[in-house]
Amino acid sequence: RWGTRNGPGGAARQGEAAALPRMKRRDFSLEQLREFDGARNPRILLAVNGKVFDVTKGSKFYGPEGPYGIFAGRDASRGLATFCLDKDALRDEYDDLSDLNAVQMESVREWEMQFKEKYDYVGRLLKPGEEPSEYTDEEDTKDHTKQE
Repeated sequence: RWGTRNGPGGAARQGEAAALPRMKRRDFSLEQLREFDGARNPRILLAVNGKVFDVTKGSKFYGPEGPYGIFAGRDASRGLATFCLDKDALRDEYDDLSDLNAVQMESVREWEMQFKEKYDYVGRLLKPGEEPSEYTDEEDTKDHTKQE
């Protein structure tokens, strides 16, 4: 179950993903994030603790055939916090994580730090009714991972 599977076109999909340009910084609603699931779009994004990361270079893990593919195009925070890879761990509406305990919230923060080190931060996950930030080209090249 935890091994990687390269289905038809898996290698071609990885080559296509490697050729993608760096994504411009922007913020995402849950609906917009879902488009980046590795199936509808070769780019794979996921959110952790309100931050969106481009995990395309980890497509063997997060792509449609990968062991963590369930998180592609989604807010993975609850699943990572509870070590659950079931659809039940993912919410279709915005998840404020307010019911998680201190240990689970610490786990989410640790996952967020790991994603910051390994993948490109591309923007924030918007709460319902929240307006996206406008990023300038100059800001786009700076490291926004410190921004809360």
